[in-house]
Amino acid sequence: MPTKTVDGYEIEYTAEPLEGCDQWGAYVAIFMPSDNPMHMNNVYPKQRVAADVALATEAAAEAEAEKSAVEILTQLRTAPHAG
Repeated sequence: MPTKTVDGYEIEYTAEPLEGCDQWGAYVAIFMPSDNPMHMNNVYPKQRVAADVALATEAAAEAEAEKSAVEILTQLRTAPHAG
């Protein structure tokens, strides 16, 4: 599962084959640091993103997940509870 760190947030983005068809789904999970340096808080549990987009390849789904993750992170940062 590809992972990137942006300003302390850990972003996991991945592509997974969708059941019953030849298409791929894009999935994102986002974590942020907690008070415990050995633990990250899951602020965006893994879920499918871009569900309305048909993704024919694993690479396309992974790219869509990465793009969506950046947009989600922007929203999380502007939320009142963001760290």
